[in-house]
Amino acid sequence: MVLQDKVAVVTGAASGIGKEIARQFMAEGAKVAIADLNVEAANETARLFDPTGLRVIGIAMNVTDEAQVDAGIEAVAAQLGGIDILVSNAGVQIVGPLDTFKFADWKTLLAIHLDGAFLTTRACLRHMYAQGRGGSVIYMGSVHSKEASVLKAPYVTAKHGLEGLAKVVAKEGAQHGVRANVICPGFVRTPLVEKQIPEQAKALGISEADVVKTVMLKDTVDGEFTTVDDVARTAVFLAGFPTNALTGQSIVVSHGWFMQ
Repeated sequence: MVLQDKVAVVTGAASGIGKEIARQFMAEGAKVAIADLNVEAANETARLFDPTGLRVIGIAMNVTDEAQVDAGIEAVAAQLGGIDILVSNAGVQIVGPLDTFKFADWKTLLAIHLDGAFLTTRACLRHMYAQGRGGSVIYMGSVHSKEASVLKAPYVTAKHGLEGLAKVVAKEGAQHGVRANVICPGFVRTPLVEKQIPEQAKALGISEADVVKTVMLKDTVDGEFTTVDDVARTAVFLAGFPTNALTGQSIVVSHGWFMQ
């Protein structure tokens, strides 16, 4: 098991992509903290994965709250024995044309994606550096880290920003054996994407079926959604990679939606 006894924090892990990453990390031997705004769902997921509570714990975490992030990471390190892996996965989506986009919505989205990534990274790096056993920081980017789409100005901005953050962490963390990389999925049919389908249909004046066919999947090689399993397998690979040879990079997992 490539992650045997590594301690991983996965944000937004009570559902969707984060939940599958946490499940596969545990299957590979890791101890996992299910960090989520919805603490009840986090605890339920933890009990589902590990009824004993010895290897998987749930923890309340609003990633935009500095005090809660710092306290949460300290609690994880104390209970599970340090921090080896961070998956900064928590995110939201708010779509709309830029000329009418609410500033409050812009700030909310950027805070969750970028402030959350910064705060959780800073808290985890303190432990990774002090432990002296290296570590892996993984950001959940998107094909929108590479490309733009209409109606998604703050999301595209945030996902591009994560690539810059990963490159800085890769450079600063190298002397401590800490790697940083970005996973860039295509459209994954999570509740977040399900919510976008009717919103985009309304904004674009087309049917929901056409949103899927002509917007979300039109540039894939096979007309298929990316799956949570696709993304989680990539996270396991990055988390378990043994050297600084793979750091400061982004891996696109999109059925060919974007090709570098």
